Amino acid sequence: MKNSFKDMKLAEMIVKRGELRKKYFDLRFQMVVGHVENPLEKRNLRRQIARIETRIADAQRNDAEKKA
Repeated sequence: MKNSFKDMKLAEMIVKRGELRKKYFDLRFQMVVGHVENPLEKRNLRRQIARIETRIADAQRNDAEKKA
């Protein structure tokens, strides 16, 4: 899953970021209630969100440089 963002386009990454954020939000609520099977999933989701955020920022920076 780590490198799956490399082949995605900017629009796909933005959609994926929204999905990951929603999944993280839902997981946080489940942790409060106490119904989480894998507590390490929270850390993995945070890291995936950070990876995709970095990819999005790089892609936007590259697009801005190409236009300038």
